Amino acid sequence: MFKHEKQLFHPVAIERPNPQYAALLQEQLGGANGELKAAMQYMSQSFRIKNAEIKDLFLDIAAEELGHMEMIAQTINLLNGHDVEASKVSAGEIQTHVLTGLSPGLINASGYSWTGDYVSVTGDLCADLLSNIASEQRAKVVYEYLYRQIDDKKVKETIDFLLNREEAHNSMFREAFNKVQDTGSNKDFGTTKAAKMYFSMSEPSVSEEFQKINTQAPSFK
Repeated sequence: MFKHEKQLFHPVAIERPNPQYAALLQEQLGGANGELKAAMQYMSQSFRIKNAEIKDLFLDIAAEELGHMEMIAQTINLLNGHDVEASKVSAGEIQTHVLTGLSPGLINASGYSWTGDYVSVTGDLCADLLSNIASEQRAKVVYEYLYRQIDDKKVKETIDFLLNREEAHNSMFREAFNKVQDTGSNKDFGTTKAAKMYFSMSEPSVSEEFQKINTQAPSFK
């Protein structure tokens, strides 16, 4: 069961409207590494988890991601301004004026619709945890890119908060993985000599090149 509390997970504000940046921020609302994707992925994965503690972790983080989605949507809403007038914005923002009336849509920064194909669920806890660790890392990278492209201090405060929460989730998933890393696919497979062998397919190898350079380098002794 879920309930909606009428307050944002963290306050959001802007210094001035910026429809161009609103389009960029759409990536974290309806993109492949955005907040909706994260919420749906962790919630979907939780349905089959038997470990009660980790199941709660997945659902708690999923619920928080929905709160982050609300924050992003409200920020986009503020950045889009108040008047539907496509002539004042660049081509990248036209669809928000003719299709959604400036409402934040479930689309990415290129205007493509959100899809369940973004969500990864395997039924194997180790595999899903590793996928989530990677998802949080990718989301963090996108937020870092977004942070560098805005000079609005209030928007940057929001992104900075979300960046830090991505890092927190990353850490939580890593701790959970450490607890179960000897289970599931990690236990069933990868125990033979073949699992620990490294095949060098680069000729010459980096080590050989390094040895060659050291051999040919002049001595200063």
